[in-house]
Amino acid sequence: MIFVDAIVVKVRDGQVRNTPFYVVMGVTVHGERDILGIWAGDGAEGARFWLQVFTELKNRGVEDVFIAVCDGLKGLPEAINTTWERTVVQQCIVHLIRNSFRYAGRQHRDAIVKALRPVYTAPSVTAARDRFAEFAAEWGGRYPAIVQLWENAWAEFVPFLEYDVEIRKVKRGRGAEMPLPRDPIT
Repeated sequence: MIFVDAIVVKVRDGQVRNTPFYVVMGVTVHGERDILGIWAGDGAEGARFWLQVFTELKNRGVEDVFIAVCDGLKGLPEAINTTWERTVVQQCIVHLIRNSFRYAGRQHRDAIVKALRPVYTAPSVTAARDRFAEFAAEWGGRYPAIVQLWENAWAEFVPFLEYDVEIRKVKRGRGAEMPLPRDPIT
């Protein structure tokens, strides 16, 4: 399993500027974590950039990736599947919820998280779809862009729902478990 993301850090290079650093973290089947690489960027993150990163990782020995967890960057799932054909691409739930906040009033964020929680903690794809229909009925009139966001990301959101609830946890070092997010950081 790999986690793909970027972090923006203030860097002093004559002047202080925000610089993105792209990170790929791997988790083995035994729960061991390792940073596979960190790449400094210029802000031109795109599918072509990530395809180069994934090709580099494959050339360095990452032969197969079962699940890749990433944000909703356009073209990223295709870049992953070009490198590792059988990889299941999973939309990061925290990113999906944070992206939902772009369309919501600050006063409604807590209520939206509460209404979305039954969707991403549903025991099955069918149950998630039912809970999402309830969310859309409650919030779709006020925030249709959030409903559209989730519908557009649905194919990359549901893969982990195919697994039993007990399996939907990633092991951290020394046997500790890292459950799916309950209340995403806002």
